[in-house]
Amino acid sequence: MILQQWWLIWALACIFICVSDQSFPQKRRCAFHVTPQNNRYRTVGNVSGSVQLCENTQCCVGYYRIIDDQPEVDVLDFCNSNITWIPEFKEPPPTYSYFVDKIKKAAAITVALLVLCFLLIIAAKWRCLIKTKKSNPPSLDDYCVSRLCSCRTTKTSEIDIADIELQQSVGHGYFATVWKGTYKGSIVAVKVFNDGWKHTFTAEKEVYELPLMNHAGIAHFLGSGSKPGGGGWLIVLQFAECGTLHSYLCKHTTNWMLTLKLCQSLAQGLSYLHSDLHEHDVHKPSVAHRDFSSSNVLVRADGTCVLCDFGCSTILRSCSGHRSWQSHTTNMEGHAWLGTLRYMPPEILEGSVNLSSSRCLMQGDIYALGLLLWEILMRCSDLFEGGVAPQHLLPYESELGADATRDSLIQYVCHLEQRPSIPKHWELLPQGSVLQELLTDCWDGDADARLTALCVVNRLDSLQSCYSS
Repeated sequence: MILQQWWLIWALACIFICVSDQSFPQKRRCAFHVTPQNNRYRTVGNVSGSVQLCENTQCCVGYYRIIDDQPEVDVLDFCNSNITWIPEFKEPPPTYSYFVDKIKKAAAITVALLVLCFLLIIAAKWRCLIKTKKSNPPSLDDYCVSRLCSCRTTKTSEIDIADIELQQSVGHGYFATVWKGTYKGSIVAVKVFNDGWKHTFTAEKEVYELPLMNHAGIAHFLGSGSKPGGGGWLIVLQFAECGTLHSYLCKHTTNWMLTLKLCQSLAQGLSYLHSDLHEHDVHKPSVAHRDFSSSNVLVRADGTCVLCDFGCSTILRSCSGHRSWQSHTTNMEGHAWLGTLRYMPPEILEGSVNLSSSRCLMQGDIYALGLLLWEILMRCSDLFEGGVAPQHLLPYESELGADATRDSLIQYVCHLEQRPSIPKHWELLPQGSVLQELLTDCWDGDADARLTALCVVNRLDSLQSCYSS
């Protein structure tokens, strides 16, 4: 690459010299015979004694008078500024000093041009670097690990399913059925995957087994196992007493402090999931959830949220100087399955995004986070007159119905650029404008303009002093 740049610079230098030679020819010195009759020619300019420097021509001409059939010199070798023809002639060979001057000038021009090109290249690269740093804060796309990555753990989470007792079904999905049960005397949630979905089980298990995944905002993973003969696979989690966030909001309204607690713990869990951590030579890479919905969030008895259901998630690895990530699930058409339809961001709905970008995957999670925060806030009795909150609705359910299609969502979310309705009277509340700005900054149609999960956490923390009840 550097060699090609120097060849280009030398080529430009040669072209510049050639053009310079054509554009700035040497002025011709014309000597003429001074007679009383031609003194008037001195007024043409650039005349010194009997020598004139030609401005507009490289030719000289002489004038003669015919007297008694004999030519007599009138003007000899005067610049032919008053004629248009150019006679053929041969220039005398240049002298040594002429070649020396020419070489010196060419060398000077070449050096100047090289310096100029070098400075331009340095300036352009520096400007590009500064612009990149200002507009794009460091992200996983720019991250490189020089040493061997330790995020691929070799620990085993296998448990003996004989120690598990299933009691009752508490949830059923497309991939699996969730049971309430016991394991070594403790109440647990057992997620049993349906036949044919081993790859989804493997993907979720891999996320739970990442180093440093122990966090209050992530469902506590106890282990995994398989039925004898390969008839099914299961994941065991600590039981969340209040069920999914969706079922919790259907049954309960909340006051402001509990609402804020739900929102904060939700954002903290996503922020930790997105984080890239290194502790004691152990690496937890960033993870994009990719199916972030109120059905894939659990609520504990203390009113905090925990993230679960990582079967569609993507681990954003950066190992040994290269990045590697891959979606584990596909839909019937073979395209990347990116989660629940109504929580998909506009760029995913339209298919106008590069799914190999780690930034894009996490920005999709932020859009869904905005919708989840809206669901929680719409069930807060302190945000509504008379303390009566409306019934729980999924995003876009009131506008598009319970079974919104992809085409209807594309029309409403992408083309009309509409979002879930924010109550007008929130503008009159102390925290109303902050809440409205938080939601709109999460579900912004421009993915690059959305907040990060950590920024959402910080904004929610600042709301604690805004209102109390």
